[in-house]
Amino acid sequence: MIRLLLLLSLLILPSISWAEAGLPAVNVVTNPDGSQEYSVSLQILFIMTALTLLPAALMMMTAFTRIIVVLAILRQAIGLQQTPSNQILIGMALFLTLFIMTPTMNKINAVALQPYLNNKMTSLQAVEAAEKPMRDFMLAQTRKDDIALFVKLAGKEGKIQSLNTLPFTILMPAFVTSELKTAFQIGFMIFIPFLIVDMVVASVLMAMGMMMLSPVIISLPFKIMLFVMVDGWSMIMGTLAASFGM
Repeated sequence: MIRLLLLLSLLILPSISWAEAGLPAVNVVTNPDGSQEYSVSLQILFIMTALTLLPAALMMMTAFTRIIVVLAILRQAIGLQQTPSNQILIGMALFLTLFIMTPTMNKINAVALQPYLNNKMTSLQAVEAAEKPMRDFMLAQTRKDDIALFVKLAGKEGKIQSLNTLPFTILMPAFVTSELKTAFQIGFMIFIPFLIVDMVVASVLMAMGMMMLSPVIISLPFKIMLFVMVDGWSMIMGTLAASFGM
């Protein structure tokens, strides 16, 4: 019982000290232009809540999905099940995503973050300003057919006048669908040369009567050698970056 009272006192004392300091937990200020500004404590709460959605935003709104799918297909095409490991592939995808998204992040920093930090813009205005660079990036990578599909599924045909007014609830699934389609197209082109090596090795082994020997054991070194000789990693990274118009 004493421990319970001590624990409750430790939880209550900070709230009392905050109240004495005069820092309200919830405070909404109406600006002269009619917009509303939330207190710092509420803004921190919103930021911490948004951090829980960061993994979903990383996959739904950036170049990460296309990159990680292509790298996974590449590993499968070579025939290496665990090399490079998942951690290495995700790390490569994250840093390449950062490289590709840097121009968009710089625009968000210039039009939204810096004005907000300099008290030239409210938090809501900063969020609205940050939407445009992200929207421009996503629209540039999204096929019109995919947008039309989700507009039809949402029942908003004829209600959306331009792409600039397209809701994010429609843009995000259309963007991910386009990214997956592009990633599989790139993966198909990557798979072809390794498939040819497998077919040649299998044909040679069958002609020699070595049908009991697995072709994978023989073809794997040749596929690794082929990939290294053509400087495959540079080609893959360059192709992925170029596919985003860089």
